[in-house]
Amino acid sequence: MKTLYLECYSGISGDMTVAALLDLGADEQVLRHALASLPVKGFDIKISRVKKSGLDVCDFDVLLDEEHENHDHDMAYLHGDDHMEHVHTHTHGGGEHVHEHEGHVDNHKEHNHVHGDHDHIHPHTHRGMKEIREILTQADLTPRAYETALRIFTVLGEAEAKAHGTTLEQVHFHEVGAVDSIVDIVSVAVCLDNLNIDNVIVPVLYEGGGTIHCQHGILPVPVPAVSNIVAAHGIRLALTGENGEYVTPTGAAIVAAVRTSDKLPESFVMERIGLGGGKREYKRPGILRAILIREEEKEQEKEKIWKLESNIDDCTGENLGYVMDRLMEAGARDVHYSAVYMKKNRPAWQLNVICTEESIPKLEQIIFEETTTIGIRKSRVERSVLKRTFDTVQISEGEAKVKLCQMPGRDGVKSIQRCYPEYESVVQLCRASGKSYQEIYQEIVAVWHEENRW
Repeated sequence: MKTLYLECYSGISGDMTVAALLDLGADEQVLRHALASLPVKGFDIKISRVKKSGLDVCDFDVLLDEEHENHDHDMAYLHGDDHMEHVHTHTHGGGEHVHEHEGHVDNHKEHNHVHGDHDHIHPHTHRGMKEIREILTQADLTPRAYETALRIFTVLGEAEAKAHGTTLEQVHFHEVGAVDSIVDIVSVAVCLDNLNIDNVIVPVLYEGGGTIHCQHGILPVPVPAVSNIVAAHGIRLALTGENGEYVTPTGAAIVAAVRTSDKLPESFVMERIGLGGGKREYKRPGILRAILIREEEKEQEKEKIWKLESNIDDCTGENLGYVMDRLMEAGARDVHYSAVYMKKNRPAWQLNVICTEESIPKLEQIIFEETTTIGIRKSRVERSVLKRTFDTVQISEGEAKVKLCQMPGRDGVKSIQRCYPEYESVVQLCRASGKSYQEIYQEIVAVWHEENRW
């Protein structure tokens, strides 16, 4: 399994993510083929190398022709009384190019260009989820790339719908409908699929502050869409204390849609690193680092579990047998009884339950309901466990499930696997064939060893 770690200390946007994944090794020709199949016209892409804080990073740019130029996609910043006059901003996928002009402010994420006291309105196609689905369906995408792209669009659409007080199907949201955002999101999905990424770890997003001026007025950073996404998906946000929008709605939606964990392993190996550059110039370098990592294999894994313990001297054997069944069904890792002598030399049974911390309340409830005990001792313990996987073995009598345990090697000898047939499978085949338990058990082990050349 391939695990990707996205380090978002300078925020994240769509174009930064695509650039980082391309730098990580995603196939440029595969991406270009997928984008060429989109039923969306008026764009081209440029992939180049740029310098950010002295580092050589990949840059991904969506180039729009004049007809499809985005006029509702950018937001001009307001920091205190600084209105950033004489600045023309032009955004591609969440990044922006800043150019100096005299006597006017051109705001290309809004519909209007402001020239003195006059507003000029530019038409722009507002696409909703229906149109987005049609675009994705017609494109030449793998099933996994299609599902990833649709997930990102859905997350972003839900956030925009919430911000505007409407539904996902009814909202015609600006960010997603823009050509460059469509290209960014599809590119991220294609690159993740091409790299065959299974897990994505994003511990935290770093965001700026201040306010921005957009079509709807002055808004605080994080903008509503980003705030809605991180709240709905439990994404940790760390504020840098610096003015500026480090996390774009597209960037937040990508994280929410593809993240599988927010915790890095205790130790890991970096196999490959990709650097993607953003367009905005802030105090932070504007670099997204994508790292392909591999967790260091441990011959023996340490697992923290809990033990519940209770002495019982006035329950029948049938009662205790039923308790064991209920506890196992409720998620206990193991249940066993030990013969003990209690006070006044009373013969009794000590109930021992091995479980996870999350299971404690439910298992304690069962013990109190089903036994006569009035107290339960509990303690956290650590155990060493062998690495385990599961497989199936086909023998003449049918298919059997087996548990495979990785045995650590010693003195330079490589580790070996042991095969343990699952009890229920053995019993089922015994009843179907009339053979003894030992015959079926040994046959399963022998076939597995033969197939795996042990």
